[in-house]
Amino acid sequence: MAKIEIYTWQTCPFCLRAKALLDSKGVSYEEHAIDGDSIARLAMTERADGRTTVPQIFINDKGIGGCDELHALERSKELDILLDVKH
Repeated sequence: MAKIEIYTWQTCPFCLRAKALLDSKGVSYEEHAIDGDSIARLAMTERADGRTTVPQIFINDKGIGGCDELHALERSKELDILLDVKH
């Protein structure tokens, strides 16, 4: 199973949408809720090569971007491969 991490704000609609897709895949992920935490946000930004928007999603320690990129991977059928999901 892939290692999945997602940096979020609790009320962010894009974060909720990304988590819903991951939940629909039945995969577990580590969520880093960074609401109001400027130090955690800075760490996320550094890890995400300067990207400051949430969510920021990492699969096996590789940044894949945010919600739009996650859904693009799903549409292209690449997400299941990255997540190592068996159907």
